[in-house]
Amino acid sequence: MNIKRGLILGKFAPFHQGHQLLMETALSEMDEVITVIYDCPEITNVPLNIRADWIKKIYPNIQVIKAWDGPTEVGDTPEIKQKHEDYIINHLKIQGITHFYSSEFYGEHMSLALEAVNRLVDYHRSKVPISGTKIRNNLFKNLFKFRQYLHPWVYRDLITNIVFLGAPSTGKTTITAQLAEEYNTVWMPEYGREYWEKHQINRRLSLVQLEEIAEGHLEREEALLEKANQYLFTDTNAITTYLFSLSYHNQVAPRLVELAQQAASRYDLVFVCDSDIPYDDTWDRSGEENRKIFQKQIINELIIRKIPFFLLQGELETRVKYVKSILTKYCKYENLLQLFAMNK
Repeated sequence: MNIKRGLILGKFAPFHQGHQLLMETALSEMDEVITVIYDCPEITNVPLNIRADWIKKIYPNIQVIKAWDGPTEVGDTPEIKQKHEDYIINHLKIQGITHFYSSEFYGEHMSLALEAVNRLVDYHRSKVPISGTKIRNNLFKNLFKFRQYLHPWVYRDLITNIVFLGAPSTGKTTITAQLAEEYNTVWMPEYGREYWEKHQINRRLSLVQLEEIAEGHLEREEALLEKANQYLFTDTNAITTYLFSLSYHNQVAPRLVELAQQAASRYDLVFVCDSDIPYDDTWDRSGEENRKIFQKQIINELIIRKIPFFLLQGELETRVKYVKSILTKYCKYENLLQLFAMNK
C-alpha cells in the first residue's frame, strides 16, 4: 500500500487558525503529516521551541521538525526558491512526500521539487481571514483583537504575566487592581486570602490546605491568562504560600515545593511592593513587626532562587508610574537583562 505523506512548512509566528485549517486538512487526507518549522528571530521573538510545542500539543500525530539552520529569506526569486528546496531535499533529506500543503505561492515550486501534489488550502484566506503578519503587527499592542484566531494555548503563551509580591499590607492588591483597570484587562486576586478566611482555625492552615491554596491559585490564574488583554496582573504566587508554610510548620509539602519551583520561571516580570507604606492593622494580619520579617524573607527567597525583580516604593501613583515605565520598554521573550540595563 502506498503511504500518503504530507509536508507543511512555516514559521508559525504565531500559530493561528489558518495554520490549523492547513494541518487539519492534511491530517484528514494523509496517512502521515510532517511539519517543518523555521527559526526566524528576525521575524518574531517567540522562541522556536515554544512555536514547535504549540503544534505538538494541539496535533500530537504530526511529526514536527525544528529547522534551526533553515533559510530565512522570503521571496519569489529563483535563488530563494532554490535555497528552500535544497534545504528540505538535500539537507533535511525528507523523502516520500506525496502532497505538499500550503496557502502560499511557494506551494507550486516546492511541490514540483518534491514531485508531490500541490495541495493549496484557503489560498485566498476566505475561510480564515487572518495572517501571521497581521497578528505580529499587533502582537504586543492589541493582541486581544485577534484572540478568536488563536488557540487558547497559543494565546496564553503570548500574554505577559506579571506578579506582585510582598509581605501583607504592602499594597499588592491595590496596585494589581489599579493596573488591570488602566490596561483594560483582568487581574488575579490572592486566592490564599479568600481561602484563609474560609478555612483558618486559630489563624492557621494545615500543610495540605496550603497545597490547596497554591493549586487553586494556579488553576484560576491559568483560566485568566486566556481572558487577559495583553497583560495579566497577578497578586502573589506559590512562593509566598511556600514561605507561609515555613512560618506555620517549619516545613513544606512536596507538591508545594514543586509549585514554588515552577513559579520561579512562570512570570515574565516580578515586582516586589516595599513595606515603606503605612501598615493596615486588620484582624487577619499578624502585626507590623511580622510584616518587616516576612518582607525580608520574600526578598531573600527571590535572591536565593535567582529571580530578578523590580522594587516598588512610594505612594500608589509613584508605583503605578514606575510599572508603566517598565512595560513601555518590555517585550515578551526578549532578554530581561537588557531591560534592567535600560532602566538604570
